Amino acid sequence: MTSSFLRTSRRATLALTAAFALPGAIALQPAAAQQLVPAQSEIGFVSKQMGVPVEGHFTKFSAQVALDPAKPEAGKVSLTVDTGSATLGVKETDAELPKPVWFNVARFPQATFQSSAIRAAGPGKYEVRGTLSIKGASQEVTVPVALAQSGATTTATGNFAIKRLAFKIGENEWADTSMVADEVQVKFKLAFTGMAKL
Repeated sequence: MTSSFLRTSRRATLALTAAFALPGAIALQPAAAQQLVPAQSEIGFVSKQMGVPVEGHFTKFSAQVALDPAKPEAGKVSLTVDTGSATLGVKETDAELPKPVWFNVARFPQATFQSSAIRAAGPGKYEVRGTLSIKGASQEVTVPVALAQSGATTTATGNFAIKRLAFKIGENEWADTSMVADEVQVKFKLAFTGMAKL
């Protein structure tokens, strides 16, 4: 009888432990990662040269997103951009961008963004704060993001401004902001699958 009682008590203890531990374990699990759809995604930038807007974009990048729209504060976003894929659509200009004075691709082949905090800013809108690193320099930025869904695809769009000289993009004679403005607008559209409904 004592042996049977001990076995029953042990099973009950294990069941209670599992019952209390399981919700905590579930709560600690990160949000399921979403999958980037490259064909529907783009990262561009707009600079001003002699006061004239010049648009460019990157052709190679990857993104890792784990976000539950209902619990954005638990989400994570990281982005990696191949700086050597920058293009302005002009062959001669594109040949200059990888050089040390601009992106210095040989030494700094990638730019990265890593989120540190995400918060809701209204229906389908979020603010993502994190560290942007380009050409060996890092800056804290806050990026406004709007999410929209169509079928199984979620699209994140937004834009924000950076100061190119803070990242040493355009050195020496190109540091003259009367030639190339210091402010650069970065804009993006990133499509993902696997996100919960908004």
